[in-house]
Amino acid sequence: MSKSRKIALARSFRKKPTDAEYKLWGHLRGKQLGGLKFRRQVPIGDYIVDFACLSKRVVVDVDGENHTLRREEDKIRDRKIESEGFKVIRFWNSEVFEDVDGVLNIIWKECGGESVE
Repeated sequence: MSKSRKIALARSFRKKPTDAEYKLWGHLRGKQLGGLKFRRQVPIGDYIVDFACLSKRVVVDVDGENHTLRREEDKIRDRKIESEGFKVIRFWNSEVFEDVDGVLNIIWKECGGESVE
């Protein structure tokens, strides 16, 4: 896929986030998490990731039920993104809805912050 096509696709994804992505973005946008800048729907390599903190090289993906059938594909995808120098962390939609503070704490720790518990 061409770079311009990936950018256009990422823009279209930004206009239609899932409910879980929308909720998590509400906590990540505007440097709300410890001053870290996150971007959403970011092209990295051949993929578009849900969220990325480029300065810390951390990618956050939020998965729905459709990913239960795509675990092997996701592992391959994660390895390729990790080969670009990123740490990939994944959460289920239900985790975002049921324990967003826990999700944020894990993201914060993966970005090098100390536990906020």
